[in-house]
Amino acid sequence: MKTKNIVLIGMPGAGKSTIGVVLAKNMGMAFVDSDLVIQEQEGKKLHDLIQEYGLDGFLAIEGRVNASLHPKTAVIATGGSAVYNEQAMEHLRSIATICYLKLSYEGIRERLGDLAERGVVLRKGETLRELYDERVPLYEKYANLTIECENKNIREIVMELAKRLK
Repeated sequence: MKTKNIVLIGMPGAGKSTIGVVLAKNMGMAFVDSDLVIQEQEGKKLHDLIQEYGLDGFLAIEGRVNASLHPKTAVIATGGSAVYNEQAMEHLRSIATICYLKLSYEGIRERLGDLAERGVVLRKGETLRELYDERVPLYEKYANLTIECENKNIREIVMELAKRLK
């Protein structure tokens, strides 16, 4: 499965940014963190954007930014909510192989600290469990490749990704 770009999707805390940097180095590619691109373009932190524009406003910004990405050969780590924007996901699918970093709900819960501080998109009254159950089918829908990350370290995940993508 030869690819020009690789997009990492998955829940917050799945390791998209961390694994993305190591994978990019391993494969001799550039690294793009779409959350950082959003912050750079908007001049604000993610949680400030969510507070200012609300959930739907933030998702619109995220979708616009993701749909505008055109790297040549890069690993792109998306925000966990990227899968809510079908147009952006179809764009990413057209320029990249989409890899879902899969972790159990328990694995995600253990890794996450303060959800608001991380810029995790939660509706009022929504629990992390509800968010997980809502997003997993979307990750599965868009993924060209699913990597089971439970009980694996970064190196093991990167090696498996590199092997399956070559």
